[in-house]
Order: sequence, then C-alpha cells, then structure tokens
Amino acid sequence: MLNDTMVMAPVAPGEPEKRIRDRSATEKAILNAAKALLAEEGFQNFGINAVARRAGCDKQLIYRYYGGLNGLVEAIGADLGTWVKDRIPEDTGGMFLLTYGDLMERLSLLFLEALRDDPLMRRIVAWEVSENTEQVRRLSEARSKALSVWLDRMRGSLTPPKGVDTAAINAILFAAIQHLVLSAAAGGQCAGLPLKNAKDWEKAALAVKRIVRGVYG
Repeated sequence: MLNDTMVMAPVAPGEPEKRIRDRSATEKAILNAAKALLAEEGFQNFGINAVARRAGCDKQLIYRYYGGLNGLVEAIGADLGTWVKDRIPEDTGGMFLLTYGDLMERLSLLFLEALRDDPLMRRIVAWEVSENTEQVRRLSEARSKALSVWLDRMRGSLTPPKGVDTAAINAILFAAIQHLVLSAAAGGQCAGLPLKNAKDWEKAALAVKRIVRGVYG
C-alpha cells in the first residue's frame, strides 16, 4: 500500500514498482480506479477497500481526498461533465448548425457514438431504469445536467418547429439510442436489427437521422 500522496505508476511485469509523490496523480488514480470498478462490477462490489486495491493506495487516502465513498461518487458525477465535454464537443466538426434539426442530428449521433465507446456510461444508463438508489440518482442527474448544459449552449437562437413538444420527442429519441446501445452490448442486436459491425451501426445512425429530420426538418 502507498502512503500519503504516493501512487503506483504503471510498470511492465518484472520491473520494480515505481512511485510518484503527487497528490493530484493519486486523486486521479483513485477516481480512475473507481470508474473502472463501477464499469466492470457495478455497485455490488463497489467499496473503499476494493477501490483502494484497484488504485494501489492506502484506503485512508480515499477518505482524506474524497471524504469516503459518497464523496467519491460525487466526484464521478462531476467527472461526467467532463465526459460530455470530451465526448460530445461543442465544435460542430465542420457541420453548419442552421436549424434546430441540424443541432439534434449532431447531438444524437455524437451521443450514440460516445455511449458505444464508454462502458461506465452504459452501466449508468442501465442503472437508471433498474436501480432506484441515491448513488444512481446522483450519477443520473449529473449526466442529464451535463447534456442539458451542452444543448443549451449549442442551441443559441435556434428554435424547433412550432407545435413540437421537444421535451417529449428528445426524451424518446435518447431513450431509443440508449436502448440500441445497451441491447447491442448485451446481445449484438436490437429487435432483430443486427448491431455487430460498422455497417450495422451506419444503418442505425441513418435511421436516427431520418427520425430527427422527420420531426424537425
């Protein structure tokens, strides 16, 4: 176990252990270990001792830097804001956002890709519909808030077509994307639609675009 601000640096098998005296590195190692543990095993085996073992640090450092397990969950929630910023960038990637439909197409496709690439976020989405615990609510609220902030910033003066209930439409759209990704991770398909290779996902993305354009133009 490491003391104070020491954290193990990754080493190749057979090499002596290397240690870095750096509080920020220790905090990052703890946070990354906690996220990895959640993604792999969920909350059932999520505890101070398990996180400390994964991070290679003394468990007292988790209390010192995060105040315990609840503080660590809060830190993971805060990190979800960074997830949105990193995975769903505010630049348009060369796409001109002239209409609200452009915006929602961009956000939907980025969300689809980001969710496919992140096992922890898929876990959080699955927990949202299966577990009603305080920890899950914190993570869910953090994720929803980060997406909402992104949308508000990007929307600017863009307005949806009159008479469209955007809250209902967007909720159903994102629920569909989430279900596609979770079903693909579990069984490689969704309602008979294969979701195993790049060509399958191109079909899914095209369907998402057509739905968005059908509603928002």
